[in-house]
Amino acid sequence: MTVNPKLKDPLTDQLFAAILLLDNIDECYQFFEDISTISELKSLAQRLEVARMLKHGHIYDDIVARTGASTATISRVKRCLHYGADGYKLILARLDDDNKNGATD
Repeated sequence: MTVNPKLKDPLTDQLFAAILLLDNIDECYQFFEDISTISELKSLAQRLEVARMLKHGHIYDDIVARTGASTATISRVKRCLHYGADGYKLILARLDDDNKNGATD
């Protein structure tokens, strides 16, 4: 899949290049605490968990109970899983692989 031209620009490239330079979870915490608000970070983490739960067949009520996400957020994530850029699918597959291989970082 090609990159969305509305998203791609030098500043976003710089951000992604910076993220790719992080070596471990502790460095991620340091960087993301500085670059985003706690609310923004928690929202991103929540969306990833919603995507994971949808992938594993959980129903909306279970997802709301576990994550506190609104049904609108769940619907948005579900739409991305089905019609998006496949970013969720890519990372969820890698997370599943890491969990199977016992990775801790």
